[in-house]
Amino acid sequence: MSLLVVGSVALDSVETPFGLKEDVLGGSATYFSTSASFFAPTQVVAVVGEDFPQAHLEFLKARGVDLEGVTREKGRTFRWKGRYGWQLNEAETLDTQLNVFQSFSPRLPEKYRDAQFVFLGNIHPELQSQVVDQVKAPKLVAADTMNFWINGSRPALLNTLKRVNLLFVNDAEARQLSGEHNIVRAARAILAMGPQRVVIKRGEYGALLFEQEHIFACPAMPLADVFDPTGAGDTFAGGFMGTLAIASHVDTEALRRAMVMGSVMASFTVEKFSLERLREVSRSEIRARFSEFKRLTHFEDLGPLEG
Repeated sequence: MSLLVVGSVALDSVETPFGLKEDVLGGSATYFSTSASFFAPTQVVAVVGEDFPQAHLEFLKARGVDLEGVTREKGRTFRWKGRYGWQLNEAETLDTQLNVFQSFSPRLPEKYRDAQFVFLGNIHPELQSQVVDQVKAPKLVAADTMNFWINGSRPALLNTLKRVNLLFVNDAEARQLSGEHNIVRAARAILAMGPQRVVIKRGEYGALLFEQEHIFACPAMPLADVFDPTGAGDTFAGGFMGTLAIASHVDTEALRRAMVMGSVMASFTVEKFSLERLREVSRSEIRARFSEFKRLTHFEDLGPLEG
């Protein structure tokens, strides 16, 4: 099944306690499509500037990512600069330069309109709705958002939420969007806004999947080396959606398997800066870590309690 992502392709400058990398490959659509490409054919709609290195596009093409929807415009590429402390749980944004991304208006190539699975990256909710207008009969539409849109574009965001099947948010965003402090109550409030499912990302504590009748908790992989969490959420979404795209049915079991694969892919991303780890990871490593997750969470039935 074809998988479409609309979002940013960017150049990041990232500082963590373990080093500094400047003008490295980043952006929500980049992390998502690289992760998803291990599972399903992936199409990207994004914009880059005249300064964007061709080598980065060649890397995505080599992964089998369809870049017909990526346009190169006059001007500079979207840039983000951030810094992480020792906790590595939240970035301090030092600089954001939208550049050509400021006037981004997603236009889907004709063949992209047949996409069965759609991921609306972290862009203005009005642009997200424009993408939904352009796809013909998607099987599942998922969206991401952030505090900036929750605060500044809430009416447009609420309209978009009525049109998507699944929402990805982190725990702080879930509380902000819902007005509820408790995560379970927050998820139920978001489900009432339109999506049939909500995935709440909790960083080093894993992720939670909420459906109307079910809750599934997926841990994060305990890692000895964590260098850069940038893009982990989009990598998670790429693994999640890529796994769903090759499933025979989008049911509870497929969604739970997708949650685990999302965590698998995110666990690789944080082990090195930018997409360095995803550049080298193999399918055999992915399969082995998926099995590790299964062992990590497996336990026998309790059996009868006596006395």
